[in-house]
Amino acid sequence: MGSVLALAGAGRQNWPFSSDTPPPQWDTPLPHWDTPPRWERRDGRLPNPGSFHALHHSCKDVFPQQIEGVKMIVNKTLSSFFKASHTFHLSAVSPSQYRFHVEHRQSDSHGKDTDSPVLIGEMDSSGSLNAHSLLHLSERIRAKAVFQTQQAQFMTWQFETEYRGSDFTAAVTMANPDVLRESVILVAHFLQSVCSGLVLGGELVYHRGRHEEGGILTLAGQYSGPNWVATLNAGKGGAHASYYHRANKQIQVGVEFEASTRTQETSASFGYQMELPEANMVFRGMVNSRCIIGGVLEKSLSPLPATLLIGAFVNHRGDKLQVGLGINVG
Repeated sequence: MGSVLALAGAGRQNWPFSSDTPPPQWDTPLPHWDTPPRWERRDGRLPNPGSFHALHHSCKDVFPQQIEGVKMIVNKTLSSFFKASHTFHLSAVSPSQYRFHVEHRQSDSHGKDTDSPVLIGEMDSSGSLNAHSLLHLSERIRAKAVFQTQQAQFMTWQFETEYRGSDFTAAVTMANPDVLRESVILVAHFLQSVCSGLVLGGELVYHRGRHEEGGILTLAGQYSGPNWVATLNAGKGGAHASYYHRANKQIQVGVEFEASTRTQETSASFGYQMELPEANMVFRGMVNSRCIIGGVLEKSLSPLPATLLIGAFVNHRGDKLQVGLGINVG
């Protein structure tokens, strides 16, 4: 999905202190069906490799998410399948916003998805809308639709169909089809479990416009051990490598390297996560080659149903400091 949004002009910035105004984003990650773990197999056969855009998921979870200004999130569970949340964000960098988020999903007693559809919607005070829907057509086939608007302008409309075999995953995505402008973006993903720890696959992105046409092929590989995962994506557009290692129950580390042939830029970053169960705290920190250092501390305010977040990011090269405070209730 990342390649689709990048070609569509709605790509996201991975680093703090970006000069570009970020597009509307979710405050919380999408549900686990968007980044599913591998299906465990105990009969000796190879497991399903999962989704292509979840290859670097283990490493990215170690890095802290940027927090700036003052943010308050109030979550409310209205029923077993319907949830709502309100987000108030006061910022000194971007306009202050209010966002309303609703989520409808139904799960069985074991926490696995049923055949009922999943619907997620979010709208902010500027009128921008994000909407996701997921439908399980069968045990192995699912369909997903994504719609994003920025105020009164459509930014993204995307449709995806994914098939999960016993040891492979194949998906086809169509994004921003426009008959009048004769433009469309098509993306094909394929992943195959070669052995118990090795996954190989690729991504093919095809873009057609009225005055341009082209394609990008990216090859991917992932090798995992008992407590580590190494992943590499490489193609005409650049390369993305990551390494995740779980040192023990409390400490996890991750290393990322990204190179882009379009911008002629490279970057490397190191992140870590430290859990303190006795104190109900989780700390995530990072440092990268752009001289940016940051960290976010999460503290559970037990017995209250609330979590306190305190974060700071320092750009030594640009002499900038961003400090954030947040609280998540519910």
